[in-house]
Amino acid sequence: MNAFLDQLPALIGVAVGTLGTILATSVSDRSKWTRAQAVRWDERRVDAYATFARAVKEMHLVAMRLTRSPATDPAGLHELNEADNECSKAWEGVLLLGDAGTVDAAREWRESVYQLVSAARGRASADFDRDTALHRADEGRDRFYAAARTSLAVGGAVAQAPWLIQRRRRT
Repeated sequence: MNAFLDQLPALIGVAVGTLGTILATSVSDRSKWTRAQAVRWDERRVDAYATFARAVKEMHLVAMRLTRSPATDPAGLHELNEADNECSKAWEGVLLLGDAGTVDAAREWRESVYQLVSAARGRASADFDRDTALHRADEGRDRFYAAARTSLAVGGAVAQAPWLIQRRRRT
């Protein structure tokens, strides 16, 4: 019995060391898994945001072109409908993966582009002004990109709208 008591501190040390190793490994593995999940979802979020941005921009470009001659170009209207369909599909990815601020900014941008789409389809409101609608869409895009960058923890800023306004004034 005396020999057992002499070795008891060593046995306790081994047990504490084993439990400490198990605990440290568990915490480390959990942390690695959490980081891997965050990276995985960030990659998917980037894809969703970029797909949505391309779809809205395509719809914007087609609508902008058609607002010069609304509802008179059947091929252009077909192209606009296709762009609208792609935008609707891409919207689902933003809804699924985006945070509240990014979803709100995406909604505002999409709605501002829909003003141009309505005009391109010959259904503009009486107070529709193309330059105001373009300005609103440009600002909406900037807000979306700023929100998306915040959501993804990407530094830097986007402010293309002021530059586009100045460019349009010169031309």
